[in-house]
Amino acid sequence: MPKQNKAWYEQESSVKIIAFLLILLLFGAIYLLLPDFFSTVITLITSGNVNELIEFLRSFGVWAVVISFFLDILINAVGFLPSIFISTANGILFGLPLGILVSWLAETIGVIISFLLMRYFFRSSAEIVISKSQNLERLNELSGQKGLQVMAILRTLPYFPSGILTALGAVSKMSVRDYVIANFIGKFPSTALEVIVGHDVINFRQNMDRLALIATLIALIYGYILWRNHKKKDNI
Repeated sequence: MPKQNKAWYEQESSVKIIAFLLILLLFGAIYLLLPDFFSTVITLITSGNVNELIEFLRSFGVWAVVISFFLDILINAVGFLPSIFISTANGILFGLPLGILVSWLAETIGVIISFLLMRYFFRSSAEIVISKSQNLERLNELSGQKGLQVMAILRTLPYFPSGILTALGAVSKMSVRDYVIANFIGKFPSTALEVIVGHDVINFRQNMDRLALIATLIALIYGYILWRNHKKKDNI
């Protein structure tokens, strides 16, 4: 192995070990301070009980924003837990402007962390996910040429499985810089929609008109995507 490649490999291995130890240290510190924290959070998130989640966050008082921000990052970094419930809770608890801001920043940071973990730790797992779908493989090929644009557009889609897009970014040729920029741009409209819809569903009597308008908009977006895919298949 050339000396330059060997040095790069050793440096990358050191970064991985340090990152892993920092994650363990963080989780260990949280567990020591709040032994029931993770079990409570998992139960609340998977149960989908927004009211209980709101009360849980509210119990932290002035630290509620910080706890919610951390939780949202963690949920999006893990990738398989639903973030819509905490987005809804943010909108209800902090109001729409602050709820959208907290959710957008936290979700974006979370998917960036998930991207880094997949690219440098679990790349083979991400490649398996992409290889199972011809559509994702086509997107992967396209992302090598226009990675930033493709990822930004895909991230604007509300309720699209976040983990799939993260895996796509991890195995693509797009740079970390382009991935970060694309997610900060694309995540804002989709996260804002999720927060607003969640907020309006809980308070649907006061926001029926806006909820109906947004639901129609989402239906039109996905309807157009399905129509485009069907048209492309007919032309093949």
